[in-house]
This record gives sequence, C-alpha cells and structure tokens, in this order.
Amino acid sequence: MSKLAERKRRSQSTRTWVSAIIIMVWCLLPFYWMVVTAFRKVDYTFDTTPWPTHVTLDNFSTALSTHWGNHLGHALLNSLIIGVCVTLVALMVGVFASYALSRFEFRGKAIVMGAIMGASMFPGVALLTPLFQLFTTIGWMGTYQALIIPEISFVLPLTVYTLVSFLREMPWDLEEAARIDGCTPAQAFRKILLPLAAPAIFTTAILAFISSWNEYLISSQLSNDSTQPVTVAIASFTGTLPHQEPYTAVMAAGTIVTVPLVIVVLLFQRRIVAGLTAGGVKG
Repeated sequence: MSKLAERKRRSQSTRTWVSAIIIMVWCLLPFYWMVVTAFRKVDYTFDTTPWPTHVTLDNFSTALSTHWGNHLGHALLNSLIIGVCVTLVALMVGVFASYALSRFEFRGKAIVMGAIMGASMFPGVALLTPLFQLFTTIGWMGTYQALIIPEISFVLPLTVYTLVSFLREMPWDLEEAARIDGCTPAQAFRKILLPLAAPAIFTTAILAFISSWNEYLISSQLSNDSTQPVTVAIASFTGTLPHQEPYTAVMAAGTIVTVPLVIVVLLFQRRIVAGLTAGGVKG
C-alpha cells in the first residue's frame, strides 16, 4: 500500500511539474522572442532562428532616439507620472473603502460590493465615446487628468476587492484592545491595522501600477504627443525608411518597458504571494 501511495505521489508531482513548465513556456515564450528580436539586426528581422543571432544594440539606440519622431524617454516619464498618481489615489480611496466594507454592517453593503465588482467587468471600449465627449467639452483632452481619472476607475475595483478579502479576516480583538488602551478608532486603524495590512497594500500597489502601466485603449484616444504613455508611443513608432514597420525598434522599446516590471515582480514575488494569500487563511 505504501508503494502504491508513493507512486501516486510521484505521479501527481510529475504532472504538477509538467503543467508548471508548460504554463511557464507558454507565458514566457512571447517575452523571450521579443528580447531576441530586440537584439537582432534589422536585415534579419524575420530570421526564425530560436536563439540570438546577428546581435546588435542599434535597435535600442533607435528606440530611444528622437531623430525619427519617437519619444520613448518622454513617454516613460508620462507612464511613470500616470502610474504613480493612479496607484496613490486608488490606494488612499481603496484602503478606506475596504475598511468600511469589511468592518461595518450597513444597509446595501452587498449592493455596494456588487456594484464595485460589476464596474471591474464593464468594457472600457464602451466608455471611449462618452469620455471623449466629456473631456472635449471641459477642455481636458490631452491632459494628465484625462488619463488618470478613467484609469483610477478601472484600478479601484481591484484595489477594493484585494484589500477587503484581507481585512475581513483580521480579528476585531486587535482594534478592541487598542481602544481599551486609549486609542481612538482612527489611531487604532493607523497604528494597528495598517501595519498588519502592509503585505496586502504592497501587493495591491504593485498590481495597480502594472495595470496602469499597461493600459492602452483609453490612452490612445485621450492623450496627445506630450502626454502619451509608453503603450501609445510604441504603437506609433516610425522606421528609418518610408512605409517601413520598425519591428526591431518596437521590440527593443517593449523590452525597455517590460524588463523593469519583470524585475520588480521577481524581487517582490514573495510579498506579492503573501499579500494575495494572507486573507485566505483564517487564524
């Protein structure tokens, strides 16, 4: 019986590893090919060799150069400004909203939570026309606020959902003990709950920033040359020759934009996993 159990355990472990490898290859293969193409000479753009060949750094120079009308450096700054603003506002609003939804009982609480979740599933393409008309009317077209405010509405449901699931599992005894010791509700929230919720807040901040960093649809319609983020800037790249699609430069720009995010996720993967799973285990 023990041998049968051992075989079953090994079989399950093997299937798990095979599935993980398949998923990893499936997810990382496009990123790998982007990096390979980014380091390949323009004349060998469509070379199907699966490893780096004809390596050059000229594509990165082209991507960062403004000679051909590409402004990747300025677009990176725009994305950073938009992402930081969206993340900070979403966290400030999301923390208080999540605390209220997880700690207090009030009429219509389920409806509010359902509305928040429903907002996260609303298609962004349906908002393009009304947002375009609204921001044109009030003179916000091409401004940072026209990009930040809609993205906050997309990121906020994710922020609230993640934090509610964490705060809901935290015991009331912590706040009650703090109040007995003389803390006001605001002090108990600031000194007790916020430090304990730091893993979830950190995870939510990373997810919110990545979501804002990768947004394209709204930004492509509401931005201009001075406020466009990297996703829009890369899509409008031009080549060194007329009617040339600069695939290698686009791949180089994509590598510049993606690698920092990958590094951040790899460095903080333990905190991310801890923040996502902390609210799912009852102590």
